Amino acid sequence: MSDQHAVIVEDLVKVYPGGTRAISGINFTVAQGEFFGFLGPNGAGKSTTLKVLSTLLKKTSGNVQVAGYDVDHKPDDVRKSIGFAMQEVGIDDLATGWDFLILQGRLYGLSGSDAKRRAGELLELVGLTDVAKHKVGTYSGGMRRRVDLVAALMHSPPIVFLDEPTTGLDPQSRLAIWAYLKELNSQGTTVFLTTQMMEEADQLCRRVAIVDRGEIVAEGSPAVLKSEMGGDVIHVLIGATSDEGTEPPMERAEALVRERNYVEDVAIDGTVLVVRAQGAAAVVPDLLRLLNDNQIPVSSVSVANPTLDDVFLKYTGHTIRSEGAGGDGSAQAMRPWLGLNRN
Repeated sequence: MSDQHAVIVEDLVKVYPGGTRAISGINFTVAQGEFFGFLGPNGAGKSTTLKVLSTLLKKTSGNVQVAGYDVDHKPDDVRKSIGFAMQEVGIDDLATGWDFLILQGRLYGLSGSDAKRRAGELLELVGLTDVAKHKVGTYSGGMRRRVDLVAALMHSPPIVFLDEPTTGLDPQSRLAIWAYLKELNSQGTTVFLTTQMMEEADQLCRRVAIVDRGEIVAEGSPAVLKSEMGGDVIHVLIGATSDEGTEPPMERAEALVRERNYVEDVAIDGTVLVVRAQGAAAVVPDLLRLLNDNQIPVSSVSVANPTLDDVFLKYTGHTIRSEGAGGDGSAQAMRPWLGLNRN
């Protein structure tokens, strides 16, 4: 592996049969030992990129190297160097957690004794030693996810790819997995995480790339990206109005607020007006007077430091929460072949 980069991606393009363009010439690198986040809504190209990096999908064009190996020319060497936990948990419900991990270790080429040693280490790491001899079918969703994650680590890969590892989990299980991933990374493992949970990326990642519609729109550390917002953020929840034949209150509110000289940017997130301004708390009274004088109902207002959700809204003009669950490019590309209309 390169002394500097675990992953190198240059001008990566993926176009599916039928013309669906999932990835549009993206560029990024991941340093060895880094915790890197690849963020975006469903259908943005996250899973497609991950499948190219893990040799599960052929790219259309570009240069991609993982662990120092070209994904097209040396796919076997790439696979030996990585662990990959996909969104769908692939576990045999009739096997015990212990037997499942032993089998995975043997498939990776470990000896019987090494597989048992490694399984014991990983079960201890994720707090599942007490249920190791129980069938996986009796595990909770969070426990199943933890077993699936450590199965990808049985051969101690230097790089691990995780595709939305905490989707659908309860808060307690999510926190347990976060703690485990932090420990894994502290031991020197490069972690490449895809997620549409901005809080998750903020908690775990040293650096992130935000991808939207197959293109990277922002990249940097979470702290730097938030600091570049240039001010605090005011969230104004606009109420409904019974007046007919007038301009919608949200559009009127945006136009009025944008004219204030203290406002740096305004965006609409559903029924919430998102306003960036220096000294936001001090300008809230004037903002409320402005809206009230123009008969625009306000249900609530709050002021906070910028979040990665606000960063995403700034660079894309919409939020992840407003996106439909469209699935990745491969799933979308298959819909016309199955006689299904795309959402």
